[in-house]
Amino acid sequence: MLDNVLHTADEGDIHFNLYVPEGYDGPQRVALFVTLPGYQGLYFQGVGMNVRTEDFGFTARDYDRQMIVLAPQLMDWGETSARQTIALVAWILRAYAVDQQRVYLEGYSGGGETLSIVMGMEPGLFRRALFCASRWDGDLDVLADVRVPVYLVVGESDEYYGSGPATQAAHELEGLYRSRGLAEDEIAHLVTLDVKPASYFAAGNVTNQHGHGGALFCRDPQIMGWLFED
Repeated sequence: MLDNVLHTADEGDIHFNLYVPEGYDGPQRVALFVTLPGYQGLYFQGVGMNVRTEDFGFTARDYDRQMIVLAPQLMDWGETSARQTIALVAWILRAYAVDQQRVYLEGYSGGGETLSIVMGMEPGLFRRALFCASRWDGDLDVLADVRVPVYLVVGESDEYYGSGPATQAAHELEGLYRSRGLAEDEIAHLVTLDVKPASYFAAGNVTNQHGHGGALFCRDPQIMGWLFED
């Protein structure tokens, strides 16, 4: 369902696309997958451009056919969109029979920046977060306090961000967990850094790691399997 609008007093109108599985009837609680748009999928680019240009919302259904898929079509990749994402997810949790222990978040490129801010505000809303080809802008201390697992994946020669920002965020988060006394195996469960070499993209016939990497990441069973792992 394209271009739904949630009207809110505090965050204004929030546009979103929503997939509800056939046969959903409410009593049995289902998982929720939230996919945040990169720049090319923001609302001013046109209705539904996020689901036309990114396939995460479609490939996710291969892991759970009964899952609700929420694709907010936001206005930016900053705090405004982060607050709107949190408000929208909170509304979905009230409006649908969602298993709150199976709420998953993903963001690619600019969507990853939004994801990072969300995870620095309300990480407890989510079971796991998949951060793709982006830069971490959010509060890592808040995330470290709540201990939600995060998978950070990026190409080693990402043309827009490079691999440095994701690598730095992963190492900073690991350091925060060490300072809190967590063991290395616990940290490894909470922080996964996956820097893909050029050969990964070449094998997928991709020449632009940032612009086209998402088409590989969303179809990679190691990456997507991690997100929906029980």
